[in-house]
Order: sequence, then structure tokens, then C-alpha cells
Amino acid sequence: MIRSMTGFGEASVHQDGVHYFLELRSLNNKYFKASIRLPEELQGLEPMLESELRRRLTRGSIVLIGKCSDTSETAAYEINAQALARYIDQVRATPQVSDGSMKVDLGPLLALPGVLQPPSDEENRLERASAAFRSMLDEACGKLMAMRHKEGELLQADLMTHHDVIMDRLGQIQERAPQVIADYQDRLQSRIEMLLDDAAIKVEPVDLIREVAVYADKSDISEELTRLSGHMGQFKSLLGQDDGRPMGRTLDFLAQEMLREANTIASKSGDADISRGIVEIKGAIDRIKEQVQNVE
Repeated sequence: MIRSMTGFGEASVHQDGVHYFLELRSLNNKYFKASIRLPEELQGLEPMLESELRRRLTRGSIVLIGKCSDTSETAAYEINAQALARYIDQVRATPQVSDGSMKVDLGPLLALPGVLQPPSDEENRLERASAAFRSMLDEACGKLMAMRHKEGELLQADLMTHHDVIMDRLGQIQERAPQVIADYQDRLQSRIEMLLDDAAIKVEPVDLIREVAVYADKSDISEELTRLSGHMGQFKSLLGQDDGRPMGRTLDFLAQEMLREANTIASKSGDADISRGIVEIKGAIDRIKEQVQNVE
């Protein structure tokens, strides 16, 4: 069963007065590309989260958004009393404050560098956040993969529709191909007899056979039809696999080979019926190429 590269998943958890939230979004990409957005205090978790994403997902542009809201008392920053006292002494030494024309406002002083210090258990907070994000990542990835599987089912149904169209047109072309040579021989013989009738010249059968043989060799599409049929068989086999392996790149390469064979058939055959069938085959292959870009 194929999987889409488009998916979404989210998870949240509340631990010790801290609310954690994680959101995952996945879009199409030829390779794996992760974009992780975390609060500044959680930036240290980025390598771990990217490693876990790579372990679970193989292709796609992955956007991970993590948030943290701490409502516990441990979230309060600590005041560096010595730094604050030093700032106050410097402010009091200014003429405007020393003569009483201006009062000292502690609010702006708290925003000065070094006055407010992060909680002393910052390392423990990061460890707790790491455990919470690992748990949420498992849940969010599960939801994202479920969505990828669901969209993959729709993709597979659509791809099989195009497969059936191609196989139907291939069958018609394979039935028509042998008749093309016979029709060419009849047209050639009729045309030559009309041109040489007045001159009372008769065309030798061997000459006609030689000309037909040259045309048959130039317009022979049997090998291309065989290879295209083989590609379609492999295409159907890949769609039916259920081993969980990513196959988007393989399907993309196979679609390119299918189009190559179809183009060769179109260039070698001058028959109107075959040309119409090839146009429909190429159209279906183009739609396959578009859709497999969404396959993981």
C-alpha cells in the first residue's frame, strides 16, 4: 500500500503545571527536509527531534512546531539582588535623582541585563521537556502516518485507473499493429500499379516485398510494446506491495521509462489508430507522473 507525503498530526500533554504542544505538517519533497520551530528555551531539543523524525519519515518537507506554557511557580525568574543594587546605586548617583527632581522606578531596572536570571533548574526543565516531546512526537507521527495512509489509498485508486486505461489502449494497439504492415503493402501495391499502368510495366513481387520489409523494420513497435507492457506489470506489482517501504522514487523513475517507450512508439508508427491510442496513453502517463510526486 502506497503512502502520500501529505499529512498532519498534533499532540499535547500537561505535566507539573507545564503545558506542552507539538504540531507536525508534511508536504511533498523529493528528499527529507525538516524545519523545527521551538521556543528559545527549548532549542536544545532540536537535534533529538530531527533524529526522531528521520527515523520515522523518509521523504517530505516536515514542519514541526513546538510550544510550551509554564503556569507553575517554578517558571518565575529569580532577581539578582546584587546586580539590581548596583544599578540602583548608579542611578542614585545621577544629579537628577540625588537632588530629588526624579524618583527611581524599579520596573525598568528589572529589564536591565543580569537583573532577572532564569530558574536555577533549567537543565531539569529541559530533561522534562525532552521526555514530554518524545511522547508527543510518537502520538503526532501516528496521526500523521494515518493520514498519509488514508490519502495513499485514494492515490492508489487513481493510479490504478490510469493503469487500466493504458493497458486497454495497449491491447488495442497490439491488435492493430500486425494489420498496419498489411495495409501498407496493399496501399503501396495499388499506388504503384496506378502509376505504371499506362507504361505497361509490371512490378516484380520481390521488389514489393523488399519495400514492405524496409517499412516493416522501420515501423516495428513490438519491442516497445513488450517493454511498456512489462513496465505496466511492474507498476501494478509495486502498487500491490504492502511491506511499508517507500516507493515514490521508484514509481517516478518507472513513469519516465513508460513515457520514453510511448514516445518511441509514437515516432515509429504512422498509423492513425495507433497514434490516437498513444496520445491517450501518454496523457495517462503524464497524470501518473503528477500523482507519484505525492507518493512517499
